[in-house]
Amino acid sequence: MTVEGGEPGGRKPFAAVLAANTVSIAGTSLTMIGVPWFVLDTTGSAGRAGVVAFCATLPVVVSALVGGPLIDRIGHRRVSVASDLVCGLAVGAIPLLHYAGALEFWMLCALMAISGLAHTPGMTARYVLMPDLAAHAGTTLARAASLFEGVSRGARMIGAALAGVLIALLGAEAVLLLDAATFAVSALLVAAGVRGVRAAEPQKAAPVSFTTYRRELREGYVFLLRHRLLLAIVLMVMLTNGLDQGWSSVLLPVHAKDNLGGATDLGMLAAIFGGCALLGALLYGAVGERFPRRVVFTVAFLLCGLPRFVVASLVDGTAALAVTMAAGGLAAGMLNPILTTVTYERVPQELRSRVGGVSTAGCELTMPLGGLAAGLLVEEAGLVTALLVVGGAYFLATLSPVVFPSWRTMDDVTGNLSSSEPSRPSSPARPEPAPRP
Repeated sequence: MTVEGGEPGGRKPFAAVLAANTVSIAGTSLTMIGVPWFVLDTTGSAGRAGVVAFCATLPVVVSALVGGPLIDRIGHRRVSVASDLVCGLAVGAIPLLHYAGALEFWMLCALMAISGLAHTPGMTARYVLMPDLAAHAGTTLARAASLFEGVSRGARMIGAALAGVLIALLGAEAVLLLDAATFAVSALLVAAGVRGVRAAEPQKAAPVSFTTYRRELREGYVFLLRHRLLLAIVLMVMLTNGLDQGWSSVLLPVHAKDNLGGATDLGMLAAIFGGCALLGALLYGAVGERFPRRVVFTVAFLLCGLPRFVVASLVDGTAALAVTMAAGGLAAGMLNPILTTVTYERVPQELRSRVGGVSTAGCELTMPLGGLAAGLLVEEAGLVTALLVVGGAYFLATLSPVVFPSWRTMDDVTGNLSSSEPSRPSSPARPEPAPRP
């Protein structure tokens, strides 16, 4: 079956990208639990866990800042495949060097930095492809966004649960080897399943030059800076992503190691959050369009933020935190479908890679500092104080949609820019975000 223009039609490319993203994100969840646990096991230092998190996330921001135009020129399919292969090699080298007795701390930091540098372009490439592939598959944009987010959340749940079990049974090194294998599978799915799709191939025929590249990169920044709602989204998610990085890479692993049942409880809590987030994404896909976006978004962010920090700091045991993370996960699952739909509606197709790179970089700008600051705060002030400080900052960030007027346009369902947003320039000058709460 083909569509106009000779491109492959039907659901195969859409399903291939969904499957690849599922496998890749499941593997990333293995790393998110396996690496902090590996560092805590081998060094016993929350500060060093924060340093590794910093090294892993700083290159993510760098690649997102400058990578948008390159994705268009190289092609989304090629970028996705290359990204997964580099990540797989970098992550797989960590346990192999450890088994050989040759792994130094600086090597661990360098390998995580390489993985972070390569990871974002692949994620952005798959994300940008979704509107075209959804159209070929005959599904609506809102439903495709919910499905994309749903399988991502489900993958995080599976990866987190598997990581907790494997760490308890085989050690963190086995988890990292499995993660390397998932990257290889993801690369194979995209290489085979998206072949021949025009939107996945290189989009620019002009010769590469620094001037052209700089102009294309600037287009992304200009569009985002002039678009009040998208800029507000990026700023808010930038703050919460940094705080979430501190939670996932330092605060929760330290809490699980010191006060709960170890790696098994860590994996279970992350899986509960991910599983309920999957339900939240599917629920929003089914009925969410009936409700005002800003109201749902605001309430959901308030529920998924502060409560888990308060419960972890003040309530003993795993049960209360598990219930809190279940409720928070259900709310969190509704966030990205809303943000993804808003972004797709407002960013021109030809600018999605550039705006996606810029907005991803903005959303992830504080992540390197989030893990590092959380590690240092735990060592200087203790875990309880760190949890309350980070949770309080999270609460203040989630009040943004209530306080700032630019959020009122979130419920405008339109593919065109409103009068409060920048009009399309006749020369190239626009991009888009991929917020990831």
